[in-house]
Amino acid sequence: MTTPDRVTGSSVSRAGLRFWSAILALAVFLIDVLTPLEGAVAVLYVVAILLAARTNRRNDIVVAASGCAVLTITAYLLSHDLQHIASPALRAVVSLAAIAITTLLALQNHAATNRLAAQARLLNLSHDMIFVRDRAGMISFWNKAAEQTYGWPSDDALGRSADALLRTSYPDKREAIERVLLETGRWEGRVEQRTKDGATLAVDARWAVQHDHLGKPVGVLETHTDVTDRVAAHSALVQSEQRYRRMFDASRIGVVEEDWTDVRAALKALDTGGAGLRDHLARHPDIVRSARRLARITDVNPAMQKMAGADGSSAFIANVDKLLGQNDRSFLGALLAFAEGEPFYEGETEIVRLDGRKVPVLFTITFPAEPDGDRNVLAFVIDITERRQAQDALLAAQADLAHAARVATLGEISASIAHEVNQPLAAIVTSGEAGLRWLRRDVPDLKEVATTMGHVVAQGRRASEIVARIRNFLKKAPPQKDQLQISEIIEEATSLVAREFAKDDIVLAIETEPGLPPIRGDRIQLQQVLVNLLINAGQAMSGQSGSRIVTLRTGTADGESIVITVQDSGPGISPDDLPRLFDPFFTTKHGGMGMGLAICRTTVEAHGGQLSAESIPGSGATFRLTLPFSQQHASP
Repeated sequence: MTTPDRVTGSSVSRAGLRFWSAILALAVFLIDVLTPLEGAVAVLYVVAILLAARTNRRNDIVVAASGCAVLTITAYLLSHDLQHIASPALRAVVSLAAIAITTLLALQNHAATNRLAAQARLLNLSHDMIFVRDRAGMISFWNKAAEQTYGWPSDDALGRSADALLRTSYPDKREAIERVLLETGRWEGRVEQRTKDGATLAVDARWAVQHDHLGKPVGVLETHTDVTDRVAAHSALVQSEQRYRRMFDASRIGVVEEDWTDVRAALKALDTGGAGLRDHLARHPDIVRSARRLARITDVNPAMQKMAGADGSSAFIANVDKLLGQNDRSFLGALLAFAEGEPFYEGETEIVRLDGRKVPVLFTITFPAEPDGDRNVLAFVIDITERRQAQDALLAAQADLAHAARVATLGEISASIAHEVNQPLAAIVTSGEAGLRWLRRDVPDLKEVATTMGHVVAQGRRASEIVARIRNFLKKAPPQKDQLQISEIIEEATSLVAREFAKDDIVLAIETEPGLPPIRGDRIQLQQVLVNLLINAGQAMSGQSGSRIVTLRTGTADGESIVITVQDSGPGISPDDLPRLFDPFFTTKHGGMGMGLAICRTTVEAHGGQLSAESIPGSGATFRLTLPFSQQHASP
């Protein structure tokens, strides 16, 4: 299949064809007129018409035919008269008939050629590589896409074997493919071919057999689509999936694949009545529970199966509700992060094994940003049972250290304790002696005796309270979270250090904001924190001349927490020491253990608060302790 333009362009130009056609017609005319030949010389005009037809221009055919007909009639008139119609006239008629028939056939061939050329141009517009080969495999048509993709121009490809040119590799034996092609008239498959530059292409081939009017196969139309990039992308996707699957199965971290499509739909259909989503969900926990049941688990890796005590992933292919306990609060945070478009959410919770045992875990849920990301939500889960046990052991060790610190603190404030206990004892002795004197009178004054006995009882109770407070301070018992008034804790802590401060001429100034809400915590632990901070403040001013003042202030911050500051008028803390002040075993005191402030910070953080320090050298140090209000009194 070739275009007329290519044929004419490869031999003689259109102008040359027109010229030689005219010369030939003129030569036939001269021979017919000037020579005594009796044959039908005018029939040779057919050659001139066929030569003009090779220009593939309809006008050239018509002009050449008309000119030849005119020359035929002119030659007859010049050579013969019109009075006798004999054999010359018959020859002229035969010549005119030959010219007419040849012209008609040339015009039909021109129309057919134009139709084929139009079809060829359409094939050249295709993005697929298209070529035609005969039964021997020789290429007879080669479209533009084939030129661009394979690199061979049409002139180089025509007449060559397609298999040899493209070095085609078939998925099956070539004979078997050819047999299927002849039996069904079509064949489709994927083959590999080489370009002129040596690159290997993967193409989807579609073959169709061309038949002649007798039904005999005469050629094959091959249409090829370059799928090299698609094959490479698919191969990369398969490799990526294999790598992901290997990591999924071999990971020691639990991985859960989840589908949150229904969760997204439920959130879109949710009517919050103008309220924020967080507030609405907080007021309607049933919505959170319902959403938790909509999050479907699609796959679970072996590590997660082991963590939950399951033999396979089928035990989880239901919903997240099977994994989380009834009192789990982490899903609310994950749901809000999902609704707000956050890429991930991290938290800590407990999963429920199939045997009912709870396992503490850390988790991260990732929410992909792709349009179908709701179907590929991944949760990464780490079992922190051992870490939780280590934390418990650490807290127990810290409790032991805190107990040791309290004993050490007791040694430092023993004089103050002796002073506190001595006061009620002395008052008891004095009241007892007075009562005896009232009784020894000739007429005992029972009213005064009763008053004196009341004083004895009151001072005895006071002494008992002092001893009980010291025993509670020293006893080794697990922490208890009670509702406490901070003013009471401050009063008890300051009474423990009062004697020590008096001995060192330290003035303790207390500024307390009235009506402070209660906090929740362990009384003894918070007492120890304040005692430690007060003693440290006093020791920071030891050896300092002039006034020694420790200021203890209490107030509120942001309506959610109580702030206690302990400020001294000492030399302050070195800027180099300030970042390490709360590190274990770091101390600036001679003979100190370096555990007091570390224990204080751990204790405060265990109560949900913060402990920090700031200092300007030469202007004293300030320790800032923040504790949250009790939950019942927190701001709404």
